[in-house]
This record gives sequence, C-alpha cells and structure tokens, in this order.
Amino acid sequence: MSDAAHIPDEAETRARWGGFAWTPENAAQAEKIIARYPPGRQQSAVMPLLDLAQRQVGAETGTQGWLPVPVMEYIGAQLGMAYIRVYEVATFYTMYNLAPVGRYHVQVCGTTPCMLRGSDDVLEACYKKGLKKGATTADGLFTLTEVECLGACANAPMVQINDDNYEDLTFDSMTAVLDTLAAGGQPKIGPQVERQTSCPEGGPTTLQEMVSENHDYRGRWEAMGNAPA
Repeated sequence: MSDAAHIPDEAETRARWGGFAWTPENAAQAEKIIARYPPGRQQSAVMPLLDLAQRQVGAETGTQGWLPVPVMEYIGAQLGMAYIRVYEVATFYTMYNLAPVGRYHVQVCGTTPCMLRGSDDVLEACYKKGLKKGATTADGLFTLTEVECLGACANAPMVQINDDNYEDLTFDSMTAVLDTLAAGGQPKIGPQVERQTSCPEGGPTTLQEMVSENHDYRGRWEAMGNAPA
C-alpha cells in the first residue's frame, strides 16, 4: 500500500473550505437524497452526501475531489451528526479521498489475482510516466494509489481511474491509457482486449447471438425436441 497523500494544514484548509456550501443544484440533490429516508433516519444519507460533496470539491478544483474537514463538518451539521461520526465513515471507505488528488486518481489493484496477472507491469507503466505512489504529478493530472481488490479479478490486472475501470492491462496498454488521458482524450473503458465484460477473450463461445441482441432461442430448442413443458 502507498504512503498517505499530503493533507494541507488546518489553517490552509479552513481558509479555503471553511465557507463550503452546496451549489444550488447540489442543494436540491442533497434534499432529494435525505428525503429517501424516514424522519429521524436522515443520518443514513451520509454516504451519498459525502460522495456528492467530494464531486463538488472536484468540480471546483478541476480534480477528482476530496473531503476537507470543514466539508465533512458541513455535512454533519446538515444531518445532525457529530463530525467524528462523519469522519468515521469517510475514513472507512477508500472511495472517499481525505487529501487532495489530481484530475485523474489512478488506483492500481495489487491484490493476488492482479499481482499474478501483471500488476507490477501496470505500476511500472505508471512509474515510467512520472507517477509515484501517494503523490500527485507536478502538472496536477495524476495521483497514484495502490489499493486492494476492486472486484474485477476475472479481468486482472486492472485499475480504477475516477469512476471507470480499465482491465486486462499490460505495460503497453496502461501506457496508452495514461497517454490518452494526458492528451485530453477518453480511453476505451473496460477490457483492453477483445472481450465483452468478463466473457472469454475473443468473444463468447456459446449463445453467440446474444452479443448483439436479446435473442429468442425457443424456436431452436423446440426443433431439437426440447420444448418447455
């Protein structure tokens, strides 16, 4: 796992974020989120509100976003929660960034399936582009973090960059993903080899008509004498 990213000191953080408030659009969204829960249970909205706040901070800073302490305090006040309770949630889930990150947060899975399938090559591609674990590149584009399982083991090795997964990576394909992002483009999301989601590489070997449409096989089954009872 990487070293923790640098958190600005409290004075700097409060000077920048002490006046945090929802944008009009996010204020309306926050009310919709809170309204999903019964009266007295509004604290259940803490996770989606943290995500919404992180995205607002990201929009204001041109990054993926993070959660300064005053922002978490703001959410706690809105939900009637002690700040420490909000902080406990934010520190438990790695989807929340507790320190500033770049425009693209590159999270490389280093758990056993990805490691066996070449996550070291993926990390090496990142290093060759100047990324360092727990740090943001000087141009503010990339923050690199090594994380535990991201749930795409069948398509290892993989990374999550902001909201998107990039899978079946090699040194070369990871390099291409980073180059495309740096140039302002959008790399192909998902597997970087010829496969649909987690289907066999090269395409499915059975039920191939399902690739393009929700195919009805009943006529074929009936012709084979396998009509449903």
